[in-house]
Amino acid sequence: MRLRGHGILATPWVWSYLGALLVWLAAIIFTHGYGAGGMITAGLALAVFSVITGVAQMFVITLGPGNVDLSLPANIGLASAVAMKVMNGSDAMIAAGLLASLASGVGVGLANYLLIWLLRIPPIIATLSASFVLQSVGISYGRGLQIKPPRGFAEFTTAQIAGIPILAIGTAFFTSGIAILLHRTIYGRSVLAIGQNARAAWLAGIAVGRVRCATYVLSGALGGICGALLAGYFRGSSLEIGDEYLLASIALVVIGGTSVSGGKANVAGLWGAGLFLVLLLTMLNTFGVSAGLRHVVTGLVIIAVIIAAGGQKAGSLH
Repeated sequence: MRLRGHGILATPWVWSYLGALLVWLAAIIFTHGYGAGGMITAGLALAVFSVITGVAQMFVITLGPGNVDLSLPANIGLASAVAMKVMNGSDAMIAAGLLASLASGVGVGLANYLLIWLLRIPPIIATLSASFVLQSVGISYGRGLQIKPPRGFAEFTTAQIAGIPILAIGTAFFTSGIAILLHRTIYGRSVLAIGQNARAAWLAGIAVGRVRCATYVLSGALGGICGALLAGYFRGSSLEIGDEYLLASIALVVIGGTSVSGGKANVAGLWGAGLFLVLLLTMLNTFGVSAGLRHVVTGLVIIAVIIAAGGQKAGSLH
C-alpha cells in the first residue's frame, strides 16, 4: 500500500515532539514525578530563544547548500549590549532599546549579505568573518557593561499566564505568522524556490539577489531582538550570551525537519525540536553530566537525525 508512508509518523516535525515527550517522561521517572509541571514551564521559557534563532537560521539554510549564519552568537551578544545601554534601566526607554537592538541586527544581516555579494565568498566564510568583527566591536562597546534591564522589561520576559510564559505565547503567534510568510507569500515561496534551484528561480523571474539580501537581514534582525530579550531574561547583557545558540539554531533546523540541502523548510518542527533540546539538556544537568559531554550528546543527536532523514529519502525512491 502506497499510503503506508503517508501517516502522521511520516511527518518530519512529529518526531521532534515525540522526542521531547520521551525525554520529559524519562526525567519524571528519574525524579519520581517531582517538578514535572515546572520542567515544562522552564522548558517553554528557554525554548523561546532557541525557536527565534532557529527561525533565523531556518530561512538562511533554506536558501540552499552553503548558506548558514555563523554570526548569530556575536550578533546576539552585541545587540544585548546595545539594548541595555539604550534602555539604561529606564522603563520609558524600553521601546527605544528594542528598536536599537533591531537596528543593530539589521545592520549585521545587511553587512553579511554585502560581504557575500561584493567579495563573492561563500556565506559560511562571510558570516564567520563578520562574527569576528562583531566580537571586536562588542568588546570595545560592551565589555564591563553592568547595566541592568528596566524592571518592567525584566518582569515581562519572565511573566506567566496560568504557568505558561508570556514570551512563549507571543513566540507561538510569531511562528504562526512565519509559517504564513514562508508558504503563503511571494517572498517565502521565492526562498523555497531558490533553495531548490537558484538558476531555475532566476530564469523564472525571481530577484534572487534581493531575496537573499532580505533573508540575511531577517536573520540578523531576529538575532538582534533575541539579544535584547535574553538580556531582559537573564537580567543583564553579556558578549557570550548568544554563544550556545549557534549549535542550538542549527540543531533546531535539522531536528525540526528542515532540509539541510535547502528548498524545504518546516516551521512546526522548531517548537518540538526546541523543547526536545531544552528538556534533554535539563535531564543531562539533572544527571550531573558535564558541559562538554552535553555538547557531544547534542552533536550525536543531530548526526542521528541527518542519517535518519537521509534514510527516509533513500527509501522513498524505491
